Amino acid sequence: MKRVDLTGYARLSIATSLVTLGLKLAAFFATNSVGLLSDALESVVNLVAACLALAMLWLAQSPPDQEHEFGHEKAEYFSSGAEGGLILVAALSIVASALDRFAHPVVLTDLGTGSLLSALATVLNGVVAMVLIRAGKRHGSVSLAADGHHLLSDVWTSLALLLGIGLIALTGQAMLDPIVACLAALAIGFTGVRLLRQSVLGLLDTSLTPEERLKIERSLDYLSGLGATYHALRTRRSGQAAFVQLHVLVPGEWDVRRGHELVEGVEAAIRTALPGARVIAHLEPLEDPSSFEDLELDAI
Repeated sequence: MKRVDLTGYARLSIATSLVTLGLKLAAFFATNSVGLLSDALESVVNLVAACLALAMLWLAQSPPDQEHEFGHEKAEYFSSGAEGGLILVAALSIVASALDRFAHPVVLTDLGTGSLLSALATVLNGVVAMVLIRAGKRHGSVSLAADGHHLLSDVWTSLALLLGIGLIALTGQAMLDPIVACLAALAIGFTGVRLLRQSVLGLLDTSLTPEERLKIERSLDYLSGLGATYHALRTRRSGQAAFVQLHVLVPGEWDVRRGHELVEGVEAAIRTALPGARVIAHLEPLEDPSSFEDLELDAI
């Protein structure tokens, strides 16, 4: 399978995080808003996560070696898991800042300038988030998808904070600032938990989606017409790579060459239905009872 270099997307994310961090810090210093400070703290997490995603993408795209004969694709799950953890840390930091502001209220200043700077950062994050999410979906990269969804959660948080600043400007109630900050922390905390869950499932070799399995099964419908069948179909995803294993059962009177040619055709059919899949097919005689001793795999 030809590997696609995805590190350019991670570099785009790093550059975006640097620019948005600068804009949000400027917005905080202009307004003294703890809500905008929480937004800036999340951009710090974005930057750290983007750097980690770049490192893990580089490692995941490394070819197999003697110590890692199945490749390094699972490195992407460490990236998305670490990103989820960093998001939770940022959420807790936001809550701590908001609680302090509850105890020591501060009058906000220059809300117009702060709102404009935050809005610019939000637009930039939104555009790059969509680019990363689409690239992650297109190439099956959990690191890029996680980074994109993280930026997208930052967009929604920023929009909520801008709404809060607007309410403060209309009502003059500075106490709305830490309240909105706490709500933003709750929202990004959910994103962190979701990314952690996704990473754990990936490390546990979660099966391919039902839609992908259906594609595989349909690609093998032709076997019945040849007097052959299959069982023990197992799948898993590791980063960008999809793995498929199955047992192909053929009539015992077939010679080795004919059986081998069928197995090669089965593997090719699956790769056609699921481009880039890594397929291992085990050949067994249809009449031999021992061929069915592993039927418990079908019940999984």
